[in-house]
Amino acid sequence: MTDSQQIVYIVEDDEAVRDSLEMMLVSMAYKVETFPTANAFLDSYNEAMAGCIVLDIRMPGMDGMELQKELNNKNSILPIIFVTGHGDVPMAVEAMQLGAIDFIQKPYREQELLEKIKAALELDAEQRESLTEKKEIIRRLEELTPREKEIMDMMIEGHANKVIAIDLDISQRTVEIHRSRVMHKMGTHSLAHLVRMVLMVKE
Repeated sequence: MTDSQQIVYIVEDDEAVRDSLEMMLVSMAYKVETFPTANAFLDSYNEAMAGCIVLDIRMPGMDGMELQKELNNKNSILPIIFVTGHGDVPMAVEAMQLGAIDFIQKPYREQELLEKIKAALELDAEQRESLTEKKEIIRRLEELTPREKEIMDMMIEGHANKVIAIDLDISQRTVEIHRSRVMHKMGTHSLAHLVRMVLMVKE
């Protein structure tokens, strides 16, 4: 599920740790960008970024949790893995309540971190695919006329064409035409699929 556009963003104030992490990940064929401070990352952040963040929880200036809160305010969906010292576990638990996906304690095994990064990148890819699908569904819904939306809502509620025709005081043939247009514009032949699409954008 990972893709070539994904980058592992390392935000770590310790240069030696930052460099060794970068070397390890590059050797595993990951694309990597490093930042010495939370502010440096925030300055370069944009919502098109794909991948994950490996974030030191304690840093001078803006710390890791403050950066997480700033990213939350920007509606970032980049998965965050916090790197913590022994005494930071309560902070890490709080960070996960705020949306971080995992944390890892120093000193950590490289394999353990690699597994967490792989899972984070898979999650990122899934979330982005879902967002793309949602945007496409919303675009299709916006192409429906008010009458088509009205009939679609009744279809989703399980009403038969005959019932819809009576309720809206139109002919059954007119309902069938609108129903066909709804299915065509939404790009599906299945009522069950239509229901799932509409539920997806309402979540």
